[in-house]
Amino acid sequence: MSENNPVKTEPGPPSRSADLRYALHRFRQNPLIIAGSVISIGTILIAIFANVIVNPKLGRSTDLDLRLCWNNPALNWHITNVFNCGGTVYPLGTDTYGRSVLSMIILAIPLDLQIALEVVISAVVIGVFFGAIAAYAGGVIDEVILRITDIFLAVPAILLAIVLLVILGRSFSILTFAIVITWWPTYVRLIRSQVLGEKEKPYVEGLRAMGAGRVRILFRHVVPNSIYPVFVQATLDIGSVILTVSALTFLGFSPSPLIPELGNLANAGSTYIFTAPWLIIFSGVTILVISLGFNLLGDGIRDVFDPRLRR
Repeated sequence: MSENNPVKTEPGPPSRSADLRYALHRFRQNPLIIAGSVISIGTILIAIFANVIVNPKLGRSTDLDLRLCWNNPALNWHITNVFNCGGTVYPLGTDTYGRSVLSMIILAIPLDLQIALEVVISAVVIGVFFGAIAAYAGGVIDEVILRITDIFLAVPAILLAIVLLVILGRSFSILTFAIVITWWPTYVRLIRSQVLGEKEKPYVEGLRAMGAGRVRILFRHVVPNSIYPVFVQATLDIGSVILTVSALTFLGFSPSPLIPELGNLANAGSTYIFTAPWLIIFSGVTILVISLGFNLLGDGIRDVFDPRLRR
């Protein structure tokens, strides 16, 4: 072939660095993703440094002479304090135990976030394991796993969690276990649908021809190539789990109302909504903002890594 007519080659697939640059570009172009990232990272940082920002011993202390106080001059609720609150100004008022609501919210964030991460990680591990096996094995194994999953999906999640809490007792470990039991079936369905499509690709047949074992093919190659939607769902679920935990503690399934937890604060606020509305307002807004932040982040991750949105 003549040197003047070199062979033209087709451009190859984009490199990982190009994918990363594209992802960062998509993040910068979407203000909602940036807002979700800022809220999520801020929540994580507060959770990490909560015991530095606020003395954790304050969460176990009480001062009934300062309960239900609002001395912040920046906002007038037109409500007279029930008790003599002294001259100390609390930015978000005090709760029913005389503790600063702002301090209690800061101390509550690590607990709620820890439970959410434990639930999501456990649900992902269980769901991915059984969902991948069901899809790859097929047949009777697939049918059995799907029927068990359907049983859990048929029962309302929060109702099943309440039943387990009533039977097993009220503690945060039981509460975490109760939510995990209701959360893993979603990931079974999600990873199963991904693996069903991935296992039919040519590279899987090539691995079989090379003598690779089924377990190696599934967990070394197929699952890693199917896991991205699971990451998106897990990010979205962090906010949903925090909402569920707060709902259960709001309903009275907390080990102790003295524990700094967002649902506990809202529960107390529902009793004193006309005499101390700041209790339910600020704890509720905190739950809303954290959940919204992780949902925006999850939507952003989905949009960035969805190949159908690439041009």
